[in-house]
Amino acid sequence: MVLQEFDRVKKPRIDGGEELVFLPLGGVGEIGMNLALYGLGPERDRKWLMMDCGVSFAGPDLPGVDLVLPDIRFVEAQKKNLVGILITHAHEDHYGALYDLWPRLEVPVYMTPFAAALHAAKREMEPGAPRIPTTVVEQGSRFSIGPFDLELVAVSHSLPEPNAVMIRTAMGNVLHTGDWKIDLAPGVGRAIDMDRLAALGAEGVRAMICDSTNATREGRSPSEADVAKGMAEVIAKAKRRVAVTIFASNVARIRSVAQAAAANDREVVILGRAIRRVVDVAGELGMLDGLPPFRDEEAYGYLPPDKVVALVTGSQGEPRAALAKIAFDEHRNVALSSGDTVVFSSRTIPGNDKAVGAIQNALVARGIHIVTDRDALVHTSGHPRRDELTELYRLIQPKVAVPVHGEAVHLAAHAALAKAAGVPTVVSAKNGAIVRLLPADRDAEITGHVPVGILVKDGSLVREPEVSGVVERRRISFAGAVAVTVVIDDTGDLVGDFALSLFGLPTTDARGESFHDALGKVVEGTLESMPRARRRDDETVAEAIRRSVRSAVNERWGKKPICDVTVLRLEDA
Repeated sequence: MVLQEFDRVKKPRIDGGEELVFLPLGGVGEIGMNLALYGLGPERDRKWLMMDCGVSFAGPDLPGVDLVLPDIRFVEAQKKNLVGILITHAHEDHYGALYDLWPRLEVPVYMTPFAAALHAAKREMEPGAPRIPTTVVEQGSRFSIGPFDLELVAVSHSLPEPNAVMIRTAMGNVLHTGDWKIDLAPGVGRAIDMDRLAALGAEGVRAMICDSTNATREGRSPSEADVAKGMAEVIAKAKRRVAVTIFASNVARIRSVAQAAAANDREVVILGRAIRRVVDVAGELGMLDGLPPFRDEEAYGYLPPDKVVALVTGSQGEPRAALAKIAFDEHRNVALSSGDTVVFSSRTIPGNDKAVGAIQNALVARGIHIVTDRDALVHTSGHPRRDELTELYRLIQPKVAVPVHGEAVHLAAHAALAKAAGVPTVVSAKNGAIVRLLPADRDAEITGHVPVGILVKDGSLVREPEVSGVVERRRISFAGAVAVTVVIDDTGDLVGDFALSLFGLPTTDARGESFHDALGKVVEGTLESMPRARRRDDETVAEAIRRSVRSAVNERWGKKPICDVTVLRLEDA
């Protein structure tokens, strides 16, 4: 699909109530799940543009959940005024929720070529995924989506084609940085366009919505070129097999590993569908030109130990990924042994520490040498540290700063930095806050709030946590469950034996008495102690048994399990 040229698009007229507002629904106060809205126009007739549509990973508080998505109830209510979705880059925390949330919105989606190709390849691996109409836009291009006048500005990040977005209005301009860093040698694709950013600063930027992920870290993030050198040194020193685990979308890192392997007479074997998908897409786009061909995992067993480098999925400890299977000796085609090397060329996302640590411990216990960024320069962040943030503020000179993309500590550090860099107004927002950015003659401030929350993807279903079963599942994981079924007659007496099932409870209490036997006595005793008049009501009987069972377990164990009681009457049985 070809976009119409901007100079043929009529700019919106300003009336007395015209505003540009920023509204984050995810990614502010947390890492990941980035989704923001920009609203243009009077409050009663505002058009909305969605910037990104990402996911985050579930922690132990959401057992069984695969992904966490932003709650878009506000967007759904504004669906008729939503003009499109612009994806700044192809990381899961910025576009991973599209397949699940787009059917609720059904608006055009805009991406750069790499993101669009990766999106299409991903769809082929997700049965039932919707076909989303996608418009391909180029880095550096200027175009419109509805009334929004937009320019994509090339920045550097840890994958190809990341973009900042300049939003122009007759009231003033806003720069949305997306994820970025200052890297003039990113390895693949365009480097951050410092000249263009300087020109935008000279043009005038009222507000900058800026990445906070590394706002607590001093200095500058190393370049991908530096990581390529560090990776080459590690691979050159290795005597046996080398496995490198990375974020699958980091094409520059894939290229660096492949170049280091070739320099040491090694072949690269791909282990994991996610990396294979990225390699295929990047190859089609010419991003891997000049490299030897990559091998599939079937070749692993035929290559001598000193002739192989494996690119492996699972850098975040995912239990079904290739690295976890290899670490616990469960992979059908691939094994590592004492003396081999595993390079963790990635940063552990907060919340994944335990899973990654378990894999590293399993590898070390088998005599496998692990290398992380604590040992060598084998990874660099895709986000700006403090010196980079300060440089961008000096270049853009915004009048307003809105820190985003980070937890509370990152946002606070960013806010202090922006003030120190001379930004007159810093708006500290959270998810759900409506931040007025324009017009320039009115204060930039929070003018309201909308409902926010999360959705959870549990298997093939996307639901609110309260109706997904995950809340109850979490309670079961802490204190187990008890199920009781009793059959009583019209007089309220038990008919035959009752059914009692315990899930996740200890076998015996501190005195050595069986929990099953003890709770059986509690059920019988509760019924016998109830007046016959009360036994005529099934709900009363069920609630009495439930309370007694939970109290008995708490007395013996100190925990209250979920307890489900079913009462059947003889005529119903």
